[in-house]
Amino acid sequence: MKKFIINGLAVAVMAFSANAMAENFVAGKDYTILKNPGKVDVPGKIEVREFFWYGCPHCFRLEPHMQAWLKKLPKDVNFVRSPAAMNPVWESGARTYYASEQLGIRKRTHLALFDAIHLQNQQIFDQASAAQFFTKYGVPVAKFNAAYSSFAVSAKVAQSNQLAAQYQLAGVPAVVVDGKYLVQGEDGKVPKVIDFLINKERHSK
Repeated sequence: MKKFIINGLAVAVMAFSANAMAENFVAGKDYTILKNPGKVDVPGKIEVREFFWYGCPHCFRLEPHMQAWLKKLPKDVNFVRSPAAMNPVWESGARTYYASEQLGIRKRTHLALFDAIHLQNQQIFDQASAAQFFTKYGVPVAKFNAAYSSFAVSAKVAQSNQLAAQYQLAGVPAVVVDGKYLVQGEDGKVPKVIDFLINKERHSK
């Protein structure tokens, strides 16, 4: 009985500490209120949109924290990845990501690309190197090139650039919650701030 009471007290203390920490997340310090809010892709759901670039070491360090967060994704939240395309090198990475989606192999190649660049020092920063990388996953070079240069991929790159300009993004990683709030960082604090803002939006609705 005593053990139950002690464990229960410990859980209560932990819950209180977590709530106290969440209440400390404030605008201008832990997140930014965007001057030009954007529309969400799925009306009725709270959107979490992550802007990234495969070559960004900060994005690479954030990725494990986002992967852990995604395993507990609430049903009322829609998660969207937007590879940043704000310069020619980044655009190549964005086209590579969207091509992997179009080819149906994104789940197999997303983390593999991060690892190849940051752990194996592979320079996969242009169309030719990306096409060669995808051959390891059974995608012929010609098929990858067709997807990479397709109208559908170009449209998604244009949307990513439009949103980046609207949100006045200066770099990545950048996570935008419900088109209203910007969260930046590369550690475990980022998903905590995201959850805080999700709850904030739930209560406001």
